[in-house]
Amino acid sequence: MPVTIYDVAKAAGVGISTVSRVLNENSNVREETRHRVLEAIEALGYKPNILARNLSRSHVQTVGVVLSYLTSPFQVTVLQGIERFLAQAGLDLTIFSMESPKRQETLLENLSHGRRCDGLIVISFTPQERFLQRFQRYHIPVVIADFRDERIPSVFVDNVEGGYLATKHLLGLGHRKIGYILDHTEPPNGSGGNEPGADRQRGYQQALLEAGIPFDPRLVAESGLHSRQRGAAAAEVLLNRGELLTAIFAASDMIALGVMEYARKKGLRIPDDLAVVGFDDIELASFAGLTTVRQPMQEMGRQAAEIVTWLMQGEKVLRTSCQLPVELVVRDSCGALALLERR
Repeated sequence: MPVTIYDVAKAAGVGISTVSRVLNENSNVREETRHRVLEAIEALGYKPNILARNLSRSHVQTVGVVLSYLTSPFQVTVLQGIERFLAQAGLDLTIFSMESPKRQETLLENLSHGRRCDGLIVISFTPQERFLQRFQRYHIPVVIADFRDERIPSVFVDNVEGGYLATKHLLGLGHRKIGYILDHTEPPNGSGGNEPGADRQRGYQQALLEAGIPFDPRLVAESGLHSRQRGAAAAEVLLNRGELLTAIFAASDMIALGVMEYARKKGLRIPDDLAVVGFDDIELASFAGLTTVRQPMQEMGRQAAEIVTWLMQGEKVLRTSCQLPVELVVRDSCGALALLERR
């Protein structure tokens, strides 16, 4: 990969904006810092991009971040990773929230027609093709976090693997009747990419198949929005279908917390009567003792911010897709800790 302005900033121990000021011969840089940046440029063989220099001279660069749900702990944690990187890089951040299909259309219309931002990060969905074409026309780079789309740079995790790890763990504890709650949130009409909740279900089914257990659609419920209330409602549906479930894997921690809330309300003990596993590893998961599949949310945001910064500086990004690892975090909501202690 070619040397980027970020590599220079890292080597010199300064922000990207400082490197940019040195390149533009701005006097507002200490001589010692200027010397350090020039030494890094020479050592790394960095060749400044003319487009980037022109942009930095014309206006302060701003990155817009579009969230589907401002109240989602997952998306807020991704946003924290974005904000920390941009702050270090000396770039401005503008947050846009889309809470309804109408709001989505209006916001994307406005963003794709003007210069409200110089780069855009969207979390958990892909803008429609017509909007992507407009962003390209106005030279506004777009990066996706938590969604994979081969057309534009994306940072994501292997959701199939995550679903597989969660279900295989429950199977290893002896569970055979395992329910799954799908966090199904439809992206805007015509958008591309994958659906994380559906991918996690594929991992769930894969683990069952390997264990010789036929997939039973009656053990799957849909929660709609990722909230405790919807999770509790989906748990009520599953637990009242007449199937003797001993475990539930939920597509997000918020859903899983709703499952635990409903189970306890009905007098079920966790994990003695019902094991629960979530996905994400938000802060509340640790507090609730929830076993979950951890995805590196802040790192996802950081890498998305890094990529969009490269693109804003006119750098070529050779790796347009970045897949981050997931890992199972075992706590006491699935009974694994208690079983291990008895062995």
